[in-house]
Amino acid sequence: MLMEIGLSLGSNLGNRLEHLRQAKAIISGIKDVTAVKSSSVYETDPVGVSVEYSQITFLNAVLIASVNFSLESLFDSLIVIEKKMGRRRGNDRNAPRPIDIDIIFAGDAVIRTASLEIPHPRWALRRFVVQPLAELNPDLRIPGENRTVQEVLLALPTEPKVILFSSQW
Repeated sequence: MLMEIGLSLGSNLGNRLEHLRQAKAIISGIKDVTAVKSSSVYETDPVGVSVEYSQITFLNAVLIASVNFSLESLFDSLIVIEKKMGRRRGNDRNAPRPIDIDIIFAGDAVIRTASLEIPHPRWALRRFVVQPLAELNPDLRIPGENRTVQEVLLALPTEPKVILFSSQW
């Protein structure tokens, strides 16, 4: 079944922009993933990290694509991409990483399991997700949220800053 998905990409380790480009290329090349649209890339301060990581800024972007396979398979594919690109999951879930890929939404799906939560439970609290998503589809309504993405963006605080880094990548 064809479904529109939103993915948040982030990198704060190594060549951040190249990591985002590589992840986008790999995702675009997955069989049964089509119509990939990408937001601009934004530079953001880290959110929810320990003091030792507080000066390591992120580059963030959002991809919207159509997929024709299960969300569990998509999730598994994204974990493989993260591992291949050097992400190491440990006890410190907010440690610096070359790539972080989160499923923000998947059509009208609502999934709550031990390993997968769709829509992402904190998407509407994260300007670094909402701003690039609003760039691509401001009128989108994600399950569990009555407001449009643009309305969510307007209600968010302006700090921490989300600064345009590159519109072409």
